[in-house]
Amino acid sequence: MAVLITGIGELTTNDPALGRLTDAALVVDRDKIAWVGPAVDAPDADERVDVEGRAVLPGWVDSHTHLVFAGDRTAEFEARMAGKPYTAGGIAITVGATREASDEQLAANLRRHVDEAARQGTTCLETKTGYGLTVADEARSARIAGEVADEVTFLGAHLVPPGVDAESYVDLVCGEMLDAVAESVRWADVFCETGAFDEAQSARVLKAAAGRGLGLRVHGNQLGEGPGVRLAVELGAASVDHCTYLSDADVEALAASGTVATLLPACDLSTRQALAPARRLLDAGATVALASNANPGSSYTTSMAFCVATAVLQMRMTIEEAVWAATAGGAEALRREDVGVLRPGARADVHVLDAPSVTHLAYRPGVPLTKSVWRAGERVR
Repeated sequence: MAVLITGIGELTTNDPALGRLTDAALVVDRDKIAWVGPAVDAPDADERVDVEGRAVLPGWVDSHTHLVFAGDRTAEFEARMAGKPYTAGGIAITVGATREASDEQLAANLRRHVDEAARQGTTCLETKTGYGLTVADEARSARIAGEVADEVTFLGAHLVPPGVDAESYVDLVCGEMLDAVAESVRWADVFCETGAFDEAQSARVLKAAAGRGLGLRVHGNQLGEGPGVRLAVELGAASVDHCTYLSDADVEALAASGTVATLLPACDLSTRQALAPARRLLDAGATVALASNANPGSSYTTSMAFCVATAVLQMRMTIEEAVWAATAGGAEALRREDVGVLRPGARADVHVLDAPSVTHLAYRPGVPLTKSVWRAGERVR
């Protein structure tokens, strides 16, 4: 059944051929966008929905989350707010709880968070393994994630489990663990950071994953300058995520490459670190995405609107740059052309704001502005 969405006051398409339209309309036919243009030229459809002058944009593309987990880290957050520094070691708390949870508990928790995100306009979501860190637990995390999320990333190299030799664990990740998850995931990631995996270990993991045909992602430069960005660019990773601390050489390398710099402002705020240098990256010509990094320890939010508002108000991005980064930028980080854009043939992921323009996302921070959401043509709100 075709649905005509009309009365659009401002339509952000992210399609260079269409640009931003006013007094616009679009047609959703099953799971695809069938037509976009001025409302006066709109074709007939089976159903008509008038959004009464509201702004419409593509659904958010959240290209970085960690949502296959169990347990709670409220105490860690409270300690951090009292002045305790963030370290990678807190991940071990979630690992313990996740291993103890049943498949049903993990799946229910994942669905709850994905549904929560969808109600706020997130229509395409990536999530990772990484809270199992055994062959069996990583394999079941990948399987459960694949039943719910749009994109699944293998992050067995999230942390070396306590009491395990680091090199032996990297051998396991590159061998038996990778074998167990390879059919269930599209991507592989590594936490290339002090307290997690060094450059040589990270390179081993990424090269092994590439040898199995997986796309590459990197957690890099979150806690300080390091090899993460350089390694991601050298190995042709689709994205390097965090990018909080960057040298001039890092910025230049990203600008000259096809690797997307995915910024995670909610995580920077929650860990009381400096915000990533979005303006430096954009001015240098790098491709920037925004993502939530939704996880129970360092960024427990599924609100992409919060990330957009933070990027505009505190990271000196324009509203147009921030909205693009949270939609089309996320799509580029996932190497997808069917989401993050509203044009004929794209997936029908439509986000209607209870506001006349996307500017209100930063102009009215903290206000829940999502009015309606279609995901792959199905109305979810």
